[in-house]
Amino acid sequence: MKTNRGLRGLYAITDRDLAAGQDLVDQVAAALQGGARLIQYRDKGGDRQRRHEQASRLLRLTRQQGALLIINDDVELAAATSADGVHLGKQDTHIAEARERLGPDAIIGISCYNRLELARQAQRTGADYLAFGRFFPSRTKPQAVQAEPQLLRRAKRELHLPLVAIGGITPENGASLITAGADMLAVIHAVFGQPDVRQACERFRPILSPEDNRP
Repeated sequence: MKTNRGLRGLYAITDRDLAAGQDLVDQVAAALQGGARLIQYRDKGGDRQRRHEQASRLLRLTRQQGALLIINDDVELAAATSADGVHLGKQDTHIAEARERLGPDAIIGISCYNRLELARQAQRTGADYLAFGRFFPSRTKPQAVQAEPQLLRRAKRELHLPLVAIGGITPENGASLITAGADMLAVIHAVFGQPDVRQACERFRPILSPEDNRP
């Protein structure tokens, strides 16, 4: 069931390339053990059967750990696996279509880049969280538009949905984004690009509030 209660803390986003030679489910299990509260399954590959199998395994794991599983871009995969929700970008399915397909309890997150007007529109049309970034140089999307912490401050004042900061975030630079208003830090390389995924997640704990950390 949809709830803003779980939309806080470390938001770990999977990367197919970073999982090469490793079991993705094992990686995610380590992330959850280290304190990740949300997992986004992000895989742009064309093998739908493999993606369905992986997403289903991840959902069983996140349910066991009391975490949330969000599917990147793919509303149909989210529906087929009964995932907790979907994350959409500007080229993806419209919020209203995703809501109709997934139902009222699904979590729908929206990429707003560095544009507050996109966030306002997403809030009006039924989004559940708003993602801004990139805030720092990103390996995943090096050409992504630059966002500034002031954007989070304005969004926190003017909007009422949970906010995600994304883009090159590390334990060393993430505190400034939490201070600016981010409820969640979305991380790829600083988690799944590290030799010890659990330890990498644990390094974020000091910059998150106690209620944002899993017991």
